[in-house]
Amino acid sequence: MKKLFTFLSVFFITGIFALSANAKTLELAMDADPVSLDPHSQLSGGMLQYSHMVFDPLVRWTQDMTFEPRLAKKWERLNDTTMRFYLREGVKFHSGNEFTAEDVVWTLDRLKRSPDFKGLFEPFKGAKAVDKYTVDIITKKPYPLLLNMATYIFPMDKDFYSGVDENGKPKDAIVKVGASFANSHESGTGKYKVTYREQGVKMILEATGYYWDKKSPGNVDKIVLTPIKKDATRVAALLSGDVDFIMPVPPQDYARIDSTNGVKLVTMPGSRIITFQMNQERKEELKNTKVRQAIVHAINNPGIAKILMKGKATAAGQQSPKGFLGHVPELKPRYDLEKAKKLMKEAGYEDGFELSMIAPNNRYVNDEKIAEAIVAMLGKINIKVNLTTMPKAQYWAEFDKQVADMQMIGWHPDTEDSANYFEFLLMCPSKKTGYGQYNSGNYCNPKVDKLILASQSETDTKKRAKLLKEAARIVYKDAAYVPLHWQHLSWAGKDNLQIKPIVNVMNFPYFSDLVIK
Repeated sequence: MKKLFTFLSVFFITGIFALSANAKTLELAMDADPVSLDPHSQLSGGMLQYSHMVFDPLVRWTQDMTFEPRLAKKWERLNDTTMRFYLREGVKFHSGNEFTAEDVVWTLDRLKRSPDFKGLFEPFKGAKAVDKYTVDIITKKPYPLLLNMATYIFPMDKDFYSGVDENGKPKDAIVKVGASFANSHESGTGKYKVTYREQGVKMILEATGYYWDKKSPGNVDKIVLTPIKKDATRVAALLSGDVDFIMPVPPQDYARIDSTNGVKLVTMPGSRIITFQMNQERKEELKNTKVRQAIVHAINNPGIAKILMKGKATAAGQQSPKGFLGHVPELKPRYDLEKAKKLMKEAGYEDGFELSMIAPNNRYVNDEKIAEAIVAMLGKINIKVNLTTMPKAQYWAEFDKQVADMQMIGWHPDTEDSANYFEFLLMCPSKKTGYGQYNSGNYCNPKVDKLILASQSETDTKKRAKLLKEAARIVYKDAAYVPLHWQHLSWAGKDNLQIKPIVNVMNFPYFSDLVIK
């Protein structure tokens, strides 16, 4: 459905929107375009990438995983449950309304109502405006990740989204599928406003001309976002010069792009861990710690990272990458085939056994090839694997039903924190609490749960790191899962684009800071 955002022309047609004589246009191709203009309609990488273009967060991550002030110019912790944010003054929404503390209060309340975001914001009690430019954010109990979650608070325009639309529907309604005011209108504080959108075909974003961040080096005044789903077509569009910037970049084309004049490839280690889970409830042999250890030792994940992933992945021995609070340097990848055979013998399974395995074939980079390689590797310790791969559209239903003894899953922590991996992948599964929601291995160690629960309310960073590292050492010793690698992120563009300064491990390129020479 074609939508032209006439409200923009109504409000800013008088010149505020004028572009400079040196205006630069970026032709951007991504694998998909935003599903909505409502930043709270879906928790996904694509929607967060959109949010960083059209809305501003209170704070955002830097490349070295520290926090950078955005709409909040500074902050301080008042006590274990309250953090005070001092807001930037003189910031305007695209509607022309002034940004104030009341917008933060309203936005946090809406996040807690969003089906996709309310889980992340469950620890939050709410926000309270102290004055026009000061707001306290309050949690129900001591919560060490409050600042991490502030990166998800993109204040919305309270006045713009209040009231009812022309159909008598609340403008602030959160509708995941179907029409709503917020799905087709936006008013953020970001550098860009949406001036044209044809879902699945094209989105045009144009600089407002009055953006508050005057220190930003960015000189792109117009972004034309074209979704190109197929990898080969997206790469071809870059190499032919039809577009300036593409993301993601398929690994099979890394060398081709690297060797082509006029374009460049940028990669960066990410925090998405790729793993296999071993279901201890489905398969008796997998209850044996030595068997699980043997499987981990039999899988040559450094080789997978080097050959199958063409060096664009980092072999992992644990879930948390370097830089995360719970990362333990000595927990290295463990490939050692002879040790794997010895462990199988000690476990009484020298002659091996048979198990089933499932993996997606279009969710993670080279997922099917990785699974096939692991089938061969486990064959060397006499484990016969019956592998089934399937498209992601079918995969997750099968994953949830735990139809196989070993199942592949990748995980990127929404909070950029070590505890998040444990909470979803390794804590004892519980329908009541929701912990272990994606723990299809059914690994359960109460001591690990206790450590992770303690980390959730420990605000002393050193003490919290100690808790998380102890949990990592336990699951390493237990061989609770098979760590494979952290996928690298990739972007490519014409060589007159300064890509490196704007990318990060969250894969939220800060296009407002992009420089085109």
